[in-house]
Amino acid sequence: MAKKEETKEVKETAKEAPKKEAPRKEAPQEAKKEKKEDKKHDGKGEEHARKDRKGAPKEGKKEAPKVKETGPEIKHIVRIADTDLDGKRSVQSALTSIKGVSRRIAKIVAVNAGIEPKTTIGYLEDAFIEKLQSSVESIPMIIPYWMMNKQNDFMTGEDKHLIGIDVLMGLNEDLNLMKKMRSYKGVRHDKGLRVRGQRTRSTGRKGRTVGVSRSALQGKSAAAKEEKKPESKGAGK
Repeated sequence: MAKKEETKEVKETAKEAPKKEAPRKEAPQEAKKEKKEDKKHDGKGEEHARKDRKGAPKEGKKEAPKVKETGPEIKHIVRIADTDLDGKRSVQSALTSIKGVSRRIAKIVAVNAGIEPKTTIGYLEDAFIEKLQSSVESIPMIIPYWMMNKQNDFMTGEDKHLIGIDVLMGLNEDLNLMKKMRSYKGVRHDKGLRVRGQRTRSTGRKGRTVGVSRSALQGKSAAAKEEKKPESKGAGK
């Protein structure tokens, strides 16, 4: 019996020994699990914090850059000689929008007003715009006579330079005068034909001149046949 008891005690001690050693080996695994769980909880907490921060301003956000101080504001439309000029264009380029003002005349006008032709017209002050307006109005006094668009006027015999609406008005007056006089140019203008000796057989075919109407040809051929019939009968008798 004593031997059996000893064997039982030895077995119990052998069983207890690995049980005591096992927790030592499993300890790091449990620690790892705890760390993983802590990380999961931490992640959830961060998600909740992010959700809460949606409405609130973000921390550590950079300040918006300060707006740089700019110069005078540009005028998008500048009105000179009853026409609207684009303020983003240069003085020389913008003045060409006025009827009767070419690039050369625009440069002469800008220099006469004491303004650099390449400066942007929208940044000019009101005083300089008034100078431009006055120099545009005095174009006949600035440019030579051979640059004017209305030389040797029919009624007065003066050399003029028309601008804006006056250009169209003067053109219509000249055309009406030629039509009333029944001059060659006036008749050609009245009929809608070429005036300056251009070719008309192969170009300028538009409106009534395009093609030939078949009904007109048929009418002419029928009339010619009727005229021939009585002549042939009289000859036979």
